[in-house]
Amino acid sequence: MLDRRLVLGLFGTVALAPKSLLAQEMSRMTAYAFTFGGLNGGEIRLGDYADKLALVVNTASLCGYTNQYSGLEKLYDVYKARGLTVIGVPSNDFGGQEPGGAREISTTVEAFKVDFPMTEKTVVKGPGAHRFYRWAAAERPKETPAWNFHKYLIGRDGRIAAVFPSAVEPEDPRMIAAIERALLVPSSSQG
Repeated sequence: MLDRRLVLGLFGTVALAPKSLLAQEMSRMTAYAFTFGGLNGGEIRLGDYADKLALVVNTASLCGYTNQYSGLEKLYDVYKARGLTVIGVPSNDFGGQEPGGAREISTTVEAFKVDFPMTEKTVVKGPGAHRFYRWAAAERPKETPAWNFHKYLIGRDGRIAAVFPSAVEPEDPRMIAAIERALLVPSSSQG
């Protein structure tokens, strides 16, 4: 006759195994696993930025924060030689402030002289969110986008190094400090 504790223990191990395996798989995943469609075609693969920094920002053309495009472009210009890219992710999720298509978004981006990569219009919240945003929400559940121009700084290891809400301007000393700190972390290819 089997010991009841042994049977319950075995049942518990089997019942928990799938969740445990899923948690392990999610913990190994990094931002490098994700790809976005490009605003004007092609793909933006975050894996192409491995061992560099990426600032992923959900954007909108008709938002009070749209002028942050200028500051994001300045950050990109100052830090791209040191390994930072900015990736703009247009989204209509907040206030319907990105209602147009690629042509309208491109017009806004051109007006701000944006040179960093822009994705196609993307869902960034809720169950239909892009996989990157679902991953980021799992990694930082209390720091998900609440409005346009929410910023995720992805470190050289592909993990979220810092998160900044919409109101934090690109030139904010906290953002500059986070970028500088992340740049000090050696890349895995150096190591």
